[in-house]
Amino acid sequence: MPESGRSSASSRPFVWLDVFTDRPLAGNGLAVVLDADGIADETMLAFAREVGLSETTFVQSAGPAPGEDADPAAGPGSGADYRNRIWTVSSEIPFAGHPSLGTAVAVAIDRGLERAGFTQQTGVGLQSVEAVVEGGGWRASMSQPPADLGRIIRPEQAAAALGLTVDLLDPELSPQIVSTGLPALLVPVRDLDSLAGLEPDPGRFAAFEAGPALNVYPFVFERGSRTVRARCFGADLAGIEDPATGSAAGPLVAYLQDCFDVDSIVVEQGVEMGRPSRIEARMEGGHPRVSGAVAVVATGTVDLPGKTD
Repeated sequence: MPESGRSSASSRPFVWLDVFTDRPLAGNGLAVVLDADGIADETMLAFAREVGLSETTFVQSAGPAPGEDADPAAGPGSGADYRNRIWTVSSEIPFAGHPSLGTAVAVAIDRGLERAGFTQQTGVGLQSVEAVVEGGGWRASMSQPPADLGRIIRPEQAAAALGLTVDLLDPELSPQIVSTGLPALLVPVRDLDSLAGLEPDPGRFAAFEAGPALNVYPFVFERGSRTVRARCFGADLAGIEDPATGSAAGPLVAYLQDCFDVDSIVVEQGVEMGRPSRIEARMEGGHPRVSGAVAVVATGTVDLPGKTD
């Protein structure tokens, strides 16, 4: 045992992946630390900042969240295979899309599996996530909770937060906050030129009163092909544009089903920032299902200290 007051370094498996792409150096990067029991919250945040990606995850044993009491009737983790702790460079968040898919692939790799179905535990409950090797590469898929179709936002307010004028928004759709675990302000934009020319002002995001982890998700919907081009900005990302956002693609397909009875879409994101991503989203029994390819960039170990005694 380490002497009291000293932290002990532990070598832990580590996987770096790019999610929603079939090739490295595209899509949305994710760092996954496995066997992460015993790492203090401040160490997780420091490591997420060290890595500098939009999210970093830590895989721990399933169980009650910090400060919660275990439910003896439910048992540890209520049937979850692992607990997924998701951190941005600013704070821990309760749920996110690409960290859920990428973490499932990392766990499958760590356990020597080429096909796996997991139940993960996050801050919003339990989610089913699948990972499989297909055609020499990984694919992952997850069912999200039913969408909460929230407040409609005034077009003038949504446009101003993105540096647009109201006439550059899609006149057939309204900006709306929708959530399947993490709120997203969906902002329909008129055309690709307007989407490319955005000048977001994160200082205005607090006015939407949806919490510090709100994603602002401007998009262009091509009606005939059911394809979407999107971008994502979040106040908690320290100015980093997110190249692929599964936690917003799920709400988006639910929103489009509500508006146009569309039950499946393909989202292209990250194009403007040189990180092209492809997200597949469909409605399935009232739940959005989000899927995509996952590319492995690197595997190894990382030494991170445990909690002090």
